[in-house]
Amino acid sequence: MSLSEVTIYTDGACSGNPGPGGYGVVLISGPLRKELSGGFRLTTNNRMELLAAITGLEALKLDGLSVRLHTDSQYLVNAVNNGWLFSWEMKRFARKKNQDLWIRFLEVYRRHRVTLIWVKGHNNDPENERCDTLAVAASKLPGLPEDEGYMANNEAEDLI
Repeated sequence: MSLSEVTIYTDGACSGNPGPGGYGVVLISGPLRKELSGGFRLTTNNRMELLAAITGLEALKLDGLSVRLHTDSQYLVNAVNNGWLFSWEMKRFARKKNQDLWIRFLEVYRRHRVTLIWVKGHNNDPENERCDTLAVAASKLPGLPEDEGYMANNEAEDLI
């Protein structure tokens, strides 16, 4: 693997849905390895799965990299690999949840050559398991911040 190739593993976790949630990311490029995580006091599992992928891609310091992003989120993999996301974008994400994160994902996704790979969760894949451990630990930290995007989406739905 050259340093222009990066492997990213991601996972999101939520205790309740919605509930306190977290995300975990492992980035690997050649001999380099970096782990990232974070959490929110009230969010959803899908938001944490998306935010894990976004965080991993945003952590890359160069554009135009070849990225293999491994996730156990069928929500993310199917949206991209089946082309749904690009259809949602053309329709300005009308009636789609997590618009804020999808827009952010597309921005960083387009800066690289990303291949999304679905992995079965909790199936003894060491890097996926590590991401899960990071995500769960982050979701249990004291003083978690508010997921403003989730709260904004909820408030908008309450108005309609």
